Amino acid sequence: MKSPSRLAWFFCSVFILLVSFGYYPKWNKKGTEALLSWDAYGYYIYLPAVFIHHDLKDLRFGEGIIKEFQPTIAFDQAFRPPGSNHYVLKYSSGMALQELPFFMAAHALAKPLGYPDNGLSEPYQFAIQLGGVLVGLLGLALVRRALVPRFGEWPAALTMIVLVLGSNYLEYAAIGGAMTHIWLFTWYAVLLTLTPSFYRRPTMGRAVAIGAVVGIMTLTRPTEILAALLPLCWGLRPTAAAFRERFLFWGRYWPYGLWALVGGAAFVLIQPLYWHYASGNWIVYSYQDQGFSWLLPHLWEGLFSYRAGWLLYSPLLFTALFGFGALRRQVPEAFWAMLVFTILFIYVTFAWDIWWYGGSLGQRAMVQSYAVLAWPMAAALRWLLARPKAALAYAVVALLGFYYNIWMTHQAHRGGLLTGEMSRAYFWHIVGRYNVSRNARLLLDSNSEYTGSTKDTRVLLTEDFEQQPAEMCATPALAGKCSLVLDKDHQNSPDFSVDLKPGDVKWLRASVQARTDEPVWNTWDMTQLFITFRKGDKVVKEKSVRLQRALELGWASTLPVDIKAPQEPYDRVTVKLWHPNTTRLVVDELRLEAFPQ
Repeated sequence: MKSPSRLAWFFCSVFILLVSFGYYPKWNKKGTEALLSWDAYGYYIYLPAVFIHHDLKDLRFGEGIIKEFQPTIAFDQAFRPPGSNHYVLKYSSGMALQELPFFMAAHALAKPLGYPDNGLSEPYQFAIQLGGVLVGLLGLALVRRALVPRFGEWPAALTMIVLVLGSNYLEYAAIGGAMTHIWLFTWYAVLLTLTPSFYRRPTMGRAVAIGAVVGIMTLTRPTEILAALLPLCWGLRPTAAAFRERFLFWGRYWPYGLWALVGGAAFVLIQPLYWHYASGNWIVYSYQDQGFSWLLPHLWEGLFSYRAGWLLYSPLLFTALFGFGALRRQVPEAFWAMLVFTILFIYVTFAWDIWWYGGSLGQRAMVQSYAVLAWPMAAALRWLLARPKAALAYAVVALLGFYYNIWMTHQAHRGGLLTGEMSRAYFWHIVGRYNVSRNARLLLDSNSEYTGSTKDTRVLLTEDFEQQPAEMCATPALAGKCSLVLDKDHQNSPDFSVDLKPGDVKWLRASVQARTDEPVWNTWDMTQLFITFRKGDKVVKEKSVRLQRALELGWASTLPVDIKAPQEPYDRVTVKLWHPNTTRLVVDELRLEAFPQ
Protein backbone atom coordinates (compact mmCIF):
# COMPACT_ATOMS: atom_id res chain seq x y z
CA MET A 1 0.00 0.00 0.00
CA LYS A 2 1.28 3.47 -0.87
CA SER A 3 1.99 5.96 1.91
CA PRO A 4 -1.35 7.46 3.09
CA SER A 5 0.41 10.67 4.08
CA ARG A 6 1.97 11.06 0.63
CA LEU A 7 -1.39 10.49 -0.99
CA ALA A 8 -2.97 13.01 1.39
CA TRP A 9 -0.30 15.60 0.57
CA PHE A 10 -0.82 14.99 -3.15
CA PHE A 11 -4.61 15.32 -2.78
CA CYS A 12 -4.24 18.52 -0.74
CA SER A 13 -1.80 19.94 -3.29
CA VAL A 14 -4.11 19.26 -6.23
CA PHE A 15 -7.08 20.68 -4.33
CA ILE A 16 -5.20 23.89 -3.45
CA LEU A 17 -3.99 24.31 -7.05
CA LEU A 18 -7.54 23.86 -8.39
CA VAL A 19 -8.94 26.41 -5.95
CA SER A 20 -6.11 28.87 -6.61
CA PHE A 21 -5.98 28.77 -10.40
CA GLY A 22 -9.37 27.31 -11.27
CA TYR A 23 -12.06 28.30 -8.80
CA TYR A 24 -10.81 31.75 -7.79
CA PRO A 25 -7.68 32.95 -9.66
CA LYS A 26 -7.12 36.10 -7.67
CA TRP A 27 -4.14 37.04 -9.82
CA ASN A 28 -6.45 38.17 -12.65
CA LYS A 29 -8.85 40.22 -10.51
CA LYS A 30 -8.85 44.00 -10.57
CA GLY A 31 -8.92 46.82 -8.05
CA THR A 32 -9.25 45.99 -4.39
CA GLU A 33 -10.06 42.36 -5.24
CA ALA A 34 -6.68 41.88 -6.96
CA LEU A 35 -4.10 39.64 -5.32
CA LEU A 36 -1.80 42.60 -4.63
CA SER A 37 -4.29 44.82 -2.86
CA TRP A 38 -4.88 46.16 0.63
CA ASP A 39 -2.28 44.80 3.11
CA ALA A 40 -0.73 42.49 0.50
CA TYR A 41 0.12 45.53 -1.62
CA GLY A 42 1.58 47.23 1.46
CA TYR A 43 3.98 44.32 2.03
CA TYR A 44 4.89 44.12 -1.65
CA ILE A 45 5.39 47.82 -2.43
CA TYR A 46 9.11 47.70 -1.54
CA LEU A 47 9.81 45.77 -4.75
CA PRO A 48 8.36 48.17 -7.35
CA ALA A 49 9.68 51.10 -5.28
CA VAL A 50 13.26 49.78 -5.50
CA PHE A 51 13.44 48.01 -8.87
CA ILE A 52 10.98 49.96 -11.03
CA HIS A 53 10.49 53.48 -9.64
CA HIS A 54 13.86 53.76 -7.84
CA ASP A 55 12.11 55.78 -5.15
CA LEU A 56 12.06 54.30 -1.68
CA LYS A 57 12.02 57.62 0.15
CA ASP A 58 9.47 59.92 -1.45
CA LEU A 59 7.21 57.28 -3.07
CA ARG A 60 6.12 59.78 -5.70
CA PHE A 61 4.57 56.96 -7.68
CA GLY A 62 2.17 56.02 -4.85
CA GLU A 63 -0.82 58.20 -5.70
CA GLY A 64 -0.55 57.33 -9.39
CA ILE A 65 -0.68 53.62 -8.60
CA ILE A 66 -3.80 54.13 -6.50
CA LYS A 67 -5.47 56.07 -9.32
CA GLU A 68 -4.53 53.57 -12.05
CA PHE A 69 -4.84 50.21 -10.32
CA GLN A 70 -6.91 51.00 -7.18
CA PRO A 71 -5.30 48.32 -4.98
CA THR A 72 -6.61 50.32 -2.01
CA ILE A 73 -9.01 53.23 -1.63
CA ALA A 74 -6.26 55.64 -0.52
CA PHE A 75 -2.47 55.63 -0.35
CA ASP A 76 -2.22 54.67 3.31
CA GLN A 77 0.65 52.18 2.96
CA ALA A 78 3.12 54.87 4.03
CA PHE A 79 3.32 58.00 6.19
CA ARG A 80 5.70 60.81 7.05
CA PRO A 81 7.14 60.42 10.57
CA PRO A 82 7.38 63.60 12.68
CA GLY A 83 10.47 65.59 11.73
CA SER A 84 10.96 63.82 8.40
CA ASN A 85 10.22 65.01 4.86
CA HIS A 86 10.25 61.46 3.52
CA TYR A 87 7.78 58.60 3.61
CA VAL A 88 8.19 55.43 5.64
CA LEU A 89 6.34 52.30 4.58
CA LYS A 90 3.90 50.94 7.14
CA TYR A 91 4.74 47.25 6.81
CA SER A 92 8.13 45.68 7.39
CA SER A 93 10.21 44.34 4.52
CA GLY A 94 10.39 40.59 5.21
CA MET A 95 7.54 39.65 2.90
CA ALA A 96 8.99 41.64 0.01
CA LEU A 97 12.34 39.94 0.54
CA GLN A 98 10.68 36.53 0.22
CA GLU A 99 8.69 37.60 -2.85
CA LEU A 100 11.81 38.96 -4.56
CA PRO A 101 12.64 35.84 -6.70
CA PHE A 102 9.07 35.67 -8.02
CA PHE A 103 9.00 39.41 -8.65
CA MET A 104 12.28 39.28 -10.59
CA ALA A 105 11.03 36.41 -12.74
CA ALA A 106 7.87 38.35 -13.56
CA HIS A 107 9.86 41.53 -14.22
CA ALA A 108 12.10 39.70 -16.69
CA LEU A 109 9.12 38.19 -18.54
CA ALA A 110 6.56 41.01 -18.48
CA LYS A 111 7.73 42.98 -21.54
CA PRO A 112 8.60 39.93 -23.70
CA LEU A 113 5.09 38.62 -22.99
CA GLY A 114 3.53 41.92 -24.03
CA TYR A 115 2.61 43.25 -20.56
CA PRO A 116 3.65 46.51 -18.88
CA ASP A 117 6.62 46.05 -16.55
CA ASN A 118 4.98 48.21 -13.90
CA GLY A 119 4.96 45.79 -10.96
CA LEU A 120 1.20 45.22 -10.93
CA SER A 121 0.33 43.80 -14.35
CA GLU A 122 -0.75 40.19 -14.76
CA PRO A 123 2.72 38.54 -14.80
CA TYR A 124 3.55 40.03 -11.38
CA GLN A 125 0.21 39.05 -9.89
CA PHE A 126 0.50 35.53 -11.30
CA ALA A 127 4.08 35.09 -10.10
CA ILE A 128 3.27 36.15 -6.54
CA GLN A 129 0.20 33.89 -6.45
CA LEU A 130 2.23 30.96 -7.75
CA GLY A 131 4.90 31.72 -5.18
CA GLY A 132 2.40 31.68 -2.34
CA VAL A 133 0.93 28.37 -3.47
CA LEU A 134 4.32 26.70 -3.87
CA VAL A 135 5.53 27.95 -0.50
CA GLY A 136 2.31 26.73 1.14
CA LEU A 137 2.70 23.27 -0.40
CA LEU A 138 6.33 23.13 0.71
CA GLY A 139 5.23 23.97 4.25
CA LEU A 140 2.63 21.22 4.15
CA ALA A 141 5.29 18.75 2.96
CA LEU A 142 7.56 19.76 5.84
CA VAL A 143 4.71 19.33 8.32
CA ARG A 144 4.14 15.84 6.93
CA ARG A 145 7.86 15.08 7.26
CA ALA A 146 7.79 16.08 10.93
CA LEU A 147 4.56 14.24 11.80
CA VAL A 148 5.02 10.84 10.16
CA PRO A 149 7.94 9.51 12.29
CA ARG A 150 6.34 10.77 15.51
CA PHE A 151 2.64 10.00 15.04
CA GLY A 152 2.38 7.63 12.07
CA GLU A 153 1.09 7.74 8.52
CA TRP A 154 -2.64 8.05 9.11
CA PRO A 155 -2.55 10.75 11.80
CA ALA A 156 -0.21 12.77 9.57
CA ALA A 157 -2.45 12.26 6.55
CA LEU A 158 -5.61 13.24 8.41
CA THR A 159 -3.95 16.28 9.97
CA MET A 160 -3.09 17.66 6.53
CA ILE A 161 -6.61 17.00 5.28
CA VAL A 162 -8.20 18.69 8.31
CA LEU A 163 -5.98 21.75 7.88
CA VAL A 164 -6.68 22.08 4.15
CA LEU A 165 -10.37 21.17 4.01
CA GLY A 166 -11.40 22.20 7.50
CA SER A 167 -9.62 25.48 8.30
CA ASN A 168 -8.83 28.87 6.84
CA TYR A 169 -5.43 27.49 5.82
CA LEU A 170 -7.23 26.83 2.52
CA GLU A 171 -8.06 30.51 2.08
CA TYR A 172 -4.52 31.73 2.66
CA ALA A 173 -2.73 28.92 0.82
CA ALA A 174 -4.95 28.94 -2.27
CA ILE A 175 -6.35 32.47 -2.57
CA GLY A 176 -4.69 34.93 -0.18
CA GLY A 177 -1.11 33.78 -0.73
CA ALA A 178 0.23 37.32 -1.07
CA MET A 179 -0.40 37.82 2.64
CA THR A 180 2.29 36.83 5.11
CA HIS A 181 0.55 33.94 6.81
CA ILE A 182 1.17 30.99 4.53
CA TRP A 183 4.85 32.01 4.10
CA LEU A 184 5.22 32.16 7.87
CA PHE A 185 3.46 28.79 8.17
CA THR A 186 6.24 27.31 6.07
CA TRP A 187 8.97 29.01 8.13
CA TYR A 188 7.42 27.54 11.29
CA ALA A 189 7.54 24.14 9.59
CA VAL A 190 11.23 24.71 8.76
CA LEU A 191 11.91 25.75 12.35
CA LEU A 192 10.25 22.60 13.67
CA THR A 193 12.44 20.55 11.36
CA LEU A 194 15.65 22.25 12.46
CA THR A 195 15.02 22.45 16.21
CA PRO A 196 14.82 18.73 17.12
CA SER A 197 17.78 17.95 14.88
CA PHE A 198 19.83 20.69 16.57
CA TYR A 199 19.23 19.22 20.03
CA ARG A 200 20.03 15.72 18.76
CA ARG A 201 23.32 16.86 17.20
CA PRO A 202 24.22 20.51 17.76
CA THR A 203 26.14 22.15 14.91
CA MET A 204 27.00 25.71 14.07
CA GLY A 205 25.16 25.43 10.73
CA ARG A 206 21.93 24.40 12.40
CA ALA A 207 22.26 27.17 14.98
CA VAL A 208 22.76 29.80 12.27
CA ALA A 209 19.81 28.38 10.32
CA ILE A 210 17.52 28.51 13.36
CA GLY A 211 18.54 32.11 14.03
CA ALA A 212 18.07 33.05 10.37
CA VAL A 213 14.59 31.49 10.27
CA VAL A 214 13.49 33.38 13.38
CA GLY A 215 15.07 36.51 11.89
CA ILE A 216 13.22 36.38 8.56
CA MET A 217 9.98 35.66 10.41
CA THR A 218 10.51 38.65 12.69
CA LEU A 219 11.35 40.84 9.71
CA THR A 220 8.08 39.72 8.13
CA ARG A 221 5.88 40.30 11.19
CA PRO A 222 7.65 41.59 14.31
CA THR A 223 5.41 39.60 16.67
CA GLU A 224 6.81 36.39 15.18
CA ILE A 225 9.78 36.90 17.50
CA LEU A 226 7.67 34.53 19.61
CA ALA A 227 8.93 31.75 17.32
CA ALA A 228 12.20 31.89 19.28
CA LEU A 229 10.35 30.23 22.18
CA LEU A 230 10.21 26.95 20.24
CA PRO A 231 13.98 26.33 20.03
CA LEU A 232 14.61 27.93 23.42
CA CYS A 233 12.03 25.79 25.25
CA TRP A 234 12.38 22.58 23.23
CA GLY A 235 12.73 19.60 25.52
CA LEU A 236 12.34 21.67 28.67
CA ARG A 237 10.10 20.66 31.54
CA PRO A 238 9.14 22.83 34.55
CA THR A 239 11.61 21.09 36.86
CA ALA A 240 14.87 22.25 38.41
CA ALA A 241 16.71 19.29 36.91
CA ALA A 242 15.55 20.15 33.39
CA PHE A 243 16.64 23.78 33.72
CA ARG A 244 19.99 22.73 35.19
CA GLU A 245 20.52 20.40 32.24
CA ARG A 246 19.69 23.18 29.80
CA PHE A 247 22.14 25.58 31.46
CA LEU A 248 24.83 22.95 31.16
CA PHE A 249 23.94 22.48 27.49
CA TRP A 250 24.34 26.17 26.71
CA GLY A 251 27.45 26.36 28.87
CA ARG A 252 28.99 23.90 26.46
CA TYR A 253 27.48 25.24 23.22
CA TRP A 254 27.28 28.98 23.94
CA PRO A 255 29.15 29.90 20.72
CA TYR A 256 26.31 28.32 18.77
CA GLY A 257 23.88 30.60 20.58
CA LEU A 258 25.92 33.59 19.47
CA TRP A 259 25.94 32.32 15.89
CA ALA A 260 22.16 31.94 16.06
CA LEU A 261 21.92 35.60 17.12
CA VAL A 262 24.15 36.57 14.19
CA GLY A 263 21.91 34.62 11.80
CA GLY A 264 18.81 36.35 13.14
CA ALA A 265 20.38 39.81 13.22
CA ALA A 266 21.38 39.50 9.56
CA PHE A 267 17.69 39.72 8.70
CA VAL A 268 16.21 41.75 11.55
CA LEU A 269 18.68 44.65 11.07
CA ILE A 270 17.43 45.20 7.52
CA GLN A 271 14.42 47.06 8.92
CA PRO A 272 16.20 49.67 11.08
CA LEU A 273 18.64 50.23 8.22
CA TYR A 274 15.67 51.00 5.96
CA TRP A 275 14.07 53.25 8.58
CA HIS A 276 17.30 55.21 8.97
CA TYR A 277 17.68 55.53 5.20
CA ALA A 278 14.11 56.76 4.76
CA SER A 279 13.62 58.93 7.84
CA GLY A 280 16.96 59.42 9.60
CA ASN A 281 15.67 57.46 12.62
CA TRP A 282 16.84 53.98 13.57
CA ILE A 283 13.50 53.05 15.16
CA VAL A 284 10.13 54.04 13.69
CA TYR A 285 6.75 52.83 14.94
CA SER A 286 5.05 52.61 11.56
CA TYR A 287 1.61 51.55 12.77
CA GLN A 288 1.04 55.06 14.21
CA ASP A 289 -2.17 55.04 16.28
CA GLN A 290 -2.65 51.26 16.12
CA GLY A 291 -1.32 49.21 19.01
CA PHE A 292 -1.83 46.59 21.71
CA SER A 293 -4.07 46.40 24.77
CA TRP A 294 -1.79 44.21 26.88
CA LEU A 295 -3.93 44.40 30.01
CA LEU A 296 -7.26 43.92 28.21
CA PRO A 297 -6.63 41.55 25.30
CA HIS A 298 -9.60 40.76 23.08
CA LEU A 299 -9.50 37.05 23.79
CA TRP A 300 -13.21 36.25 23.74
CA GLU A 301 -13.81 38.30 20.60
CA GLY A 302 -10.79 36.86 18.84
CA LEU A 303 -11.65 33.27 19.67
CA PHE A 304 -15.44 33.13 19.50
CA SER A 305 -17.04 36.32 18.14
CA TYR A 306 -19.30 36.38 15.12
CA ARG A 307 -17.21 39.15 13.64
CA ALA A 308 -14.05 37.07 13.23
CA GLY A 309 -13.83 34.44 15.96
CA TRP A 310 -11.07 31.96 15.19
CA LEU A 311 -12.82 28.90 16.57
CA LEU A 312 -16.23 29.92 15.24
CA TYR A 313 -14.88 30.04 11.69
CA SER A 314 -12.40 27.13 12.00
CA PRO A 315 -14.03 24.92 14.67
CA LEU A 316 -11.99 21.83 13.73
CA LEU A 317 -8.98 23.58 15.27
CA PHE A 318 -10.49 22.54 18.62
CA THR A 319 -8.91 19.19 17.71
CA ALA A 320 -5.46 20.71 18.09
CA LEU A 321 -6.28 22.40 21.40
CA PHE A 322 -7.72 19.19 22.84
CA GLY A 323 -4.68 17.32 21.54
CA PHE A 324 -2.14 18.90 23.89
CA GLY A 325 -2.81 16.23 26.51
CA ALA A 326 -2.10 13.49 23.98
CA LEU A 327 0.98 15.39 22.76
CA ARG A 328 2.42 15.39 26.28
CA ARG A 329 2.24 11.59 26.38
CA GLN A 330 3.33 10.93 22.80
CA VAL A 331 6.06 13.54 22.19
CA PRO A 332 6.92 14.99 25.62
CA GLU A 333 9.94 16.94 24.40
CA ALA A 334 7.64 19.11 22.23
CA PHE A 335 4.84 19.61 24.76
CA TRP A 336 5.98 22.50 26.94
CA ALA A 337 7.59 24.46 24.11
CA MET A 338 4.44 24.24 22.00
CA LEU A 339 2.06 24.88 24.87
CA VAL A 340 3.92 27.99 26.04
CA PHE A 341 4.24 29.23 22.46
CA THR A 342 0.55 28.67 21.70
CA ILE A 343 -0.68 30.45 24.83
CA LEU A 344 1.54 33.48 24.24
CA PHE A 345 0.83 33.50 20.51
CA ILE A 346 -2.92 33.63 21.13
CA TYR A 347 -2.47 36.31 23.80
CA VAL A 348 -0.34 38.56 21.56
CA THR A 349 -2.53 37.99 18.50
CA PHE A 350 -5.66 39.15 20.29
CA ALA A 351 -4.02 41.90 22.32
CA TRP A 352 -3.79 43.79 19.01
CA ASP A 353 -6.53 46.41 19.00
CA ILE A 354 -7.52 45.62 15.39
CA TRP A 355 -8.12 42.08 16.59
CA TRP A 356 -10.34 41.15 13.59
CA TYR A 357 -7.39 41.94 11.25
CA GLY A 358 -9.38 43.74 8.57
CA GLY A 359 -11.08 41.56 5.99
CA SER A 360 -9.86 38.34 7.59
CA LEU A 361 -11.70 35.08 6.96
CA GLY A 362 -11.84 33.77 10.48
CA GLN A 363 -8.53 34.77 12.03
CA ARG A 364 -5.80 35.00 9.42
CA ALA A 365 -3.25 35.92 12.07
CA MET A 366 -3.56 32.37 13.47
CA VAL A 367 -2.79 30.57 10.20
CA GLN A 368 0.99 30.51 10.58
CA SER A 369 0.64 28.82 13.97
CA TYR A 370 -1.02 25.81 12.31
CA ALA A 371 2.42 24.35 11.58
CA VAL A 372 2.83 24.16 15.36
CA LEU A 373 -0.76 23.15 16.10
CA ALA A 374 -0.44 20.30 13.58
CA TRP A 375 1.55 18.41 16.22
CA PRO A 376 -1.14 18.30 18.96
CA MET A 377 -3.73 17.77 16.22
CA ALA A 378 -1.86 14.70 14.98
CA ALA A 379 -1.54 13.47 18.58
CA ALA A 380 -5.30 13.84 19.06
CA LEU A 381 -6.06 12.02 15.80
CA ARG A 382 -3.69 9.20 16.72
CA TRP A 383 -5.57 8.84 20.03
CA LEU A 384 -8.92 8.84 18.20
CA LEU A 385 -7.84 6.26 15.62
CA ALA A 386 -7.10 3.81 18.44
CA ARG A 387 -10.78 4.10 19.50
CA PRO A 388 -13.05 3.18 16.56
CA LYS A 389 -16.31 4.54 18.01
CA ALA A 390 -14.73 7.88 18.89
CA ALA A 391 -13.04 7.98 15.48
CA LEU A 392 -16.37 7.40 13.72
CA ALA A 393 -18.04 10.19 15.68
CA TYR A 394 -15.15 12.52 14.88
CA ALA A 395 -15.37 11.57 11.19
CA VAL A 396 -18.97 12.82 11.09
CA VAL A 397 -17.97 16.07 12.80
CA ALA A 398 -15.00 16.47 10.46
CA LEU A 399 -17.11 16.00 7.32
CA LEU A 400 -19.50 18.68 8.53
CA GLY A 401 -16.49 20.87 9.29
CA PHE A 402 -15.12 20.35 5.76
CA TYR A 403 -18.44 21.36 4.21
CA TYR A 404 -18.69 24.38 6.51
CA ASN A 405 -15.17 25.58 5.66
CA ILE A 406 -15.60 25.12 1.92
CA TRP A 407 -18.99 26.87 2.10
CA MET A 408 -17.36 29.77 3.97
CA THR A 409 -14.51 30.05 1.50
CA HIS A 410 -17.00 30.14 -1.37
CA GLN A 411 -19.22 32.68 0.38
CA ALA A 412 -16.27 34.95 1.19
CA HIS A 413 -15.57 35.38 -2.53
CA ARG A 414 -18.76 34.60 -4.41
CA GLY A 415 -21.48 34.97 -1.80
CA GLY A 416 -22.62 36.95 1.19
CA LEU A 417 -19.99 36.30 3.87
CA LEU A 418 -18.53 39.75 4.50
CA THR A 419 -15.23 39.09 6.25
CA GLY A 420 -14.39 41.28 9.21
CA GLU A 421 -17.90 42.75 9.39
CA MET A 422 -20.06 39.84 10.49
CA SER A 423 -22.69 40.12 13.23
CA ARG A 424 -24.67 37.50 15.14
CA ALA A 425 -27.94 38.13 13.28
CA TYR A 426 -26.29 38.25 9.86
CA PHE A 427 -24.24 35.10 10.53
CA TRP A 428 -27.30 33.03 11.42
CA HIS A 429 -29.29 34.53 8.55
CA ILE A 430 -26.78 33.37 5.91
CA VAL A 431 -25.12 30.27 7.39
CA GLY A 432 -25.50 27.30 5.04
CA ARG A 433 -27.28 29.36 2.38
CA TYR A 434 -26.07 30.14 -1.11
CA ASN A 435 -28.64 32.77 -2.05
CA VAL A 436 -28.87 35.72 0.31
CA SER A 437 -30.78 38.92 -0.34
CA ARG A 438 -28.87 42.20 -0.32
CA ASN A 439 -31.21 43.51 2.38
CA ALA A 440 -29.75 40.92 4.74
CA ARG A 441 -26.57 43.01 4.82
CA LEU A 442 -28.41 45.55 6.93
CA LEU A 443 -28.16 43.03 9.79
CA LEU A 444 -24.44 43.82 9.93
CA ASP A 445 -25.43 47.11 11.59
CA SER A 446 -28.63 46.39 13.46
CA ASN A 447 -27.79 42.81 14.55
CA SER A 448 -31.55 42.51 15.08
CA GLU A 449 -34.19 40.81 12.95
CA TYR A 450 -37.90 40.20 13.54
CA THR A 451 -38.79 36.71 12.27
CA GLY A 452 -42.28 36.25 13.75
CA SER A 453 -45.74 36.58 12.22
CA THR A 454 -46.71 39.77 10.38
CA LYS A 455 -50.43 38.93 10.41
CA ASP A 456 -51.53 41.65 12.84
CA THR A 457 -49.06 44.36 11.82
CA ARG A 458 -50.00 47.93 12.75
CA VAL A 459 -48.80 50.91 10.75
CA LEU A 460 -47.82 53.66 13.19
CA LEU A 461 -46.36 56.19 10.76
CA THR A 462 -46.15 56.89 7.04
CA GLU A 463 -44.35 59.75 5.33
CA ASP A 464 -44.54 60.31 1.57
CA PHE A 465 -42.41 63.50 1.51
CA GLU A 466 -44.89 65.26 -0.77
CA GLN A 467 -44.67 68.51 1.23
CA GLN A 468 -40.90 69.04 1.15
CA PRO A 469 -39.30 72.40 0.21
CA ALA A 470 -38.41 72.64 -3.47
CA GLU A 471 -34.64 72.32 -2.87
CA MET A 472 -35.19 68.97 -1.07
CA CYS A 473 -37.71 67.58 -3.55
CA ALA A 474 -36.46 65.09 -6.14
CA THR A 475 -38.29 64.59 -9.41
CA PRO A 476 -39.01 62.21 -10.95
CA ALA A 477 -39.97 60.82 -7.58
CA LEU A 478 -39.65 57.23 -6.42
CA ALA A 479 -43.37 57.45 -5.55
CA GLY A 480 -45.92 60.22 -5.94
CA LYS A 481 -44.74 63.67 -7.06
CA CYS A 482 -41.82 64.28 -4.68
CA SER A 483 -39.06 62.32 -2.95
CA LEU A 484 -36.70 63.63 -0.29
CA VAL A 485 -33.17 64.51 -1.47
CA LEU A 486 -30.21 63.99 0.86
CA ASP A 487 -26.91 65.49 -0.28
CA LYS A 488 -23.97 67.55 0.98
CA ASP A 489 -26.26 70.52 1.70
CA HIS A 490 -29.12 68.48 3.18
CA GLN A 491 -27.66 65.76 5.41
CA ASN A 492 -30.55 65.22 7.82
CA SER A 493 -34.20 64.35 7.38
CA PRO A 494 -36.74 65.69 9.84
CA ASP A 495 -37.29 63.64 13.01
CA PHE A 496 -40.54 61.70 12.76
CA SER A 497 -42.03 60.86 16.15
CA VAL A 498 -44.77 58.57 17.48
CA ASP A 499 -45.94 58.52 21.10
CA LEU A 500 -45.66 55.04 22.63
CA LYS A 501 -45.48 53.55 26.10
CA PRO A 502 -44.17 50.20 27.37
CA GLY A 503 -46.52 47.34 26.51
CA ASP A 504 -47.85 48.97 23.33
CA VAL A 505 -45.50 47.02 21.03
CA LYS A 506 -43.09 44.10 21.12
CA TRP A 507 -41.16 44.82 17.91
CA LEU A 508 -40.92 47.79 15.54
CA ARG A 509 -39.74 48.05 11.95
CA ALA A 510 -38.83 51.30 10.24
CA SER A 511 -38.39 51.14 6.47
CA VAL A 512 -37.67 53.56 3.66
CA GLN A 513 -37.41 53.37 -0.10
CA ALA A 514 -34.04 54.64 -1.35
CA ARG A 515 -32.00 55.02 -4.52
CA THR A 516 -28.54 56.37 -5.39
CA ASP A 517 -26.36 56.49 -8.48
CA GLU A 518 -23.10 57.07 -6.63
CA PRO A 519 -21.15 54.48 -4.61
CA VAL A 520 -20.03 55.06 -1.02
CA TRP A 521 -17.16 52.78 -0.02
CA ASN A 522 -16.35 53.98 3.47
CA THR A 523 -18.75 52.41 5.96
CA TRP A 524 -18.75 55.50 8.18
CA ASP A 525 -19.85 57.71 5.26
CA MET A 526 -22.95 55.65 4.48
CA THR A 527 -26.45 57.02 4.99
CA GLN A 528 -28.04 55.74 8.19
CA LEU A 529 -31.68 55.08 9.03
CA PHE A 530 -32.22 55.40 12.79
CA ILE A 531 -35.06 54.10 14.95
CA THR A 532 -34.89 55.27 18.57
CA PHE A 533 -36.88 54.68 21.76
CA ARG A 534 -36.75 57.83 23.92
CA LYS A 535 -37.79 58.98 27.37
CA GLY A 536 -37.95 62.75 27.01
CA ASP A 537 -34.60 63.66 25.45
CA LYS A 538 -32.88 60.53 26.73
CA VAL A 539 -32.07 57.74 24.27
CA VAL A 540 -33.31 54.47 25.79
CA LYS A 541 -32.51 52.14 22.87
CA GLU A 542 -31.46 52.73 19.29
CA LYS A 543 -30.78 50.76 16.13
CA SER A 544 -29.56 51.94 12.75
CA VAL A 545 -28.65 50.52 9.36
CA ARG A 546 -26.37 51.84 6.62
CA LEU A 547 -28.42 51.97 3.44
CA GLN A 548 -25.59 51.73 0.88
CA ARG A 549 -24.74 48.24 2.18
CA ALA A 550 -27.85 46.93 0.42
CA LEU A 551 -28.41 49.42 -2.41
CA GLU A 552 -27.60 48.59 -6.01
CA LEU A 553 -26.64 51.66 -8.00
CA GLY A 554 -29.53 53.05 -10.02
CA TRP A 555 -32.16 50.80 -8.44
CA ALA A 556 -34.72 51.71 -5.79
CA SER A 557 -35.01 49.35 -2.83
CA THR A 558 -37.09 49.28 0.35
CA LEU A 559 -34.72 48.92 3.29
CA PRO A 560 -35.80 48.00 6.86
CA VAL A 561 -34.38 48.19 10.38
CA ASP A 562 -35.95 46.13 13.21
CA ILE A 563 -35.78 46.78 16.92
CA LYS A 564 -37.19 44.96 19.93
CA ALA A 565 -38.94 47.13 22.52
CA PRO A 566 -36.76 47.74 25.59
CA GLN A 567 -37.67 46.86 29.16
CA GLU A 568 -36.82 50.38 30.37
CA PRO A 569 -39.51 53.10 30.38
CA TYR A 570 -39.99 55.18 27.21
CA ASP A 571 -42.58 57.60 25.94
CA ARG A 572 -41.97 57.89 22.19
CA VAL A 573 -40.18 56.49 19.18
CA THR A 574 -38.39 58.59 16.57
CA VAL A 575 -37.26 57.76 13.05
CA LYS A 576 -34.76 59.81 11.03
CA LEU A 577 -32.13 59.65 8.29
CA TRP A 578 -28.56 60.98 8.46
CA HIS A 579 -26.47 61.39 5.30
CA PRO A 580 -22.80 62.09 6.28
CA ASN A 581 -21.34 62.33 2.76
CA THR A 582 -21.40 64.44 -0.40
CA THR A 583 -23.23 62.03 -2.72
CA ARG A 584 -26.91 62.33 -3.68
CA LEU A 585 -29.47 59.91 -2.22
CA VAL A 586 -33.23 59.96 -2.85
CA VAL A 587 -35.67 58.50 -0.30
CA ASP A 588 -39.44 58.02 -0.13
CA GLU A 589 -42.21 55.99 1.52
CA LEU A 590 -40.93 56.06 5.09
CA ARG A 591 -42.95 53.71 7.33
CA LEU A 592 -43.00 52.63 10.96
CA GLU A 593 -44.76 49.34 11.71
CA ALA A 594 -45.44 47.46 14.95
CA PHE A 595 -45.47 43.67 15.34
CA PRO A 596 -47.47 42.01 18.12
CA GLN A 597 -45.15 39.08 18.92
